[in-house]
Amino acid sequence: MLRIIFFLFLSVALHAQPNLFDKKQLRTFFDTSLLNGQAYKWLDYLTNRIGSRLSGSLGAERAVAWTKAELDALGLDRVYLQPVKVPKWVRGAKEFALIETAPGVTFNVPITALGGSVATPSVGLKAFVVEVKGIEELKALGREQIEGKIVFFNRPMQADLISTFQAYSGCVDQRYSGAKEASAYGAVGVIVRSMNLRLDDLPHTGAMSYGDQDVSKRIPAAAISTNAAEKLSKLLKLEPNLKFLFRQQCKTYPDVWSHNVIGEITGSEFPNEIIVVGGHLDSWDLGDGAHDDGAGVVQSMEVLRLFKATGYKPKRTIRVVLFMNEENGLRGGNAYADNALLTGERHIFALESDAGGFTPRGFSFNCSDEEFAQVESWKPLFKPYLIHYFEQGGSGADIRPLKNKYNVLAGLRPDSQRYFDHHHAENDTFDAVNKRELELGAATMTSLIYLFDTYGLAVLSDNTFAR
Repeated sequence: MLRIIFFLFLSVALHAQPNLFDKKQLRTFFDTSLLNGQAYKWLDYLTNRIGSRLSGSLGAERAVAWTKAELDALGLDRVYLQPVKVPKWVRGAKEFALIETAPGVTFNVPITALGGSVATPSVGLKAFVVEVKGIEELKALGREQIEGKIVFFNRPMQADLISTFQAYSGCVDQRYSGAKEASAYGAVGVIVRSMNLRLDDLPHTGAMSYGDQDVSKRIPAAAISTNAAEKLSKLLKLEPNLKFLFRQQCKTYPDVWSHNVIGEITGSEFPNEIIVVGGHLDSWDLGDGAHDDGAGVVQSMEVLRLFKATGYKPKRTIRVVLFMNEENGLRGGNAYADNALLTGERHIFALESDAGGFTPRGFSFNCSDEEFAQVESWKPLFKPYLIHYFEQGGSGADIRPLKNKYNVLAGLRPDSQRYFDHHHAENDTFDAVNKRELELGAATMTSLIYLFDTYGLAVLSDNTFAR
């Protein structure tokens, strides 16, 4: 009996080990992407011809139509649109802000409304300023020191953290919840230091939320550039009674209908086992969303094109999903997961690219130890391409709702050191994306999808697909 168990274990272990054929297949994917890739051309059109794609905008709807047409042109087995109801927030006229240190002595500063914010009065909002390093300081100051003032959240991203996403997570709460929390102490508005490690003059937008707060209590929220934040902080030390004025004319409209864009190649052996690769089609409205997340969109499309171009016929159904409304609602990801649950679809693996089009370093995985052991056995296949980062801990926002106890979710992890220089800012444009880095990322994603298609899950049970 022990001998039988040993040979069964050995058989499973050998099955999961990469072989010479796998090496050749990965080489083919990388060669095809680097020598005859389509991702960069697609990104050029998406960003320079369509442009920004905020949910509910004309740009978003043009992107839906264009990506569907491109997927149709690949000759996939199925291409379709999945309806999603999304928020519609419009920025309005360009925002304006200044610091007034004394009557007639002013300094203009770069500013941008945060996504979802209410407008200021038409003439603008002018008030004294109180600076804090985070939401937790509001309670210590109390209503007496905050009421009637503009709260200035000035906690920077932590520069000594190697993971810039960890640095971002450490201070993004002031952007997302700062207005709601400050209004509870009588603040009339909030301005937030941009989520950016670099000192520059580019304000970075991003989602904020009032939660279930009554509309009458909502206060305007905006981000100022890192240089402006530094200047305001220094001036406040010299002149605590300075005033800040900002004007923005943004507005929220009723929700509108949009779509996730979906295309698939049907599996030849296990068509009911689904592997997803995707990114989010929407973007913020300041730049053209090249890194966030045009890169992820075209890389995901390229995975299916590379399969077709190299003649690879997957065993399992490979599905590209271009999610709508990641930036300010996650409606697309939630709608996709809800539909998968309703129809009983079996998702064994999902991969998301939403960290920019920079040089790929590897992947993070949301999975069990048993599944991660199989993933690590594939790591030598990626070493020739200088892709070494294989870690447990996270995947992507849009695929997260698909997670169950057994399946595997993953996120592509490019080099992140420059990502937040562009994130949600007007310099997130096509010229900031390097063609070769983008193509390397697409080939890297294709390779991981191929391995999961070839070997499946390490542990499979009757409950694998129960959420």
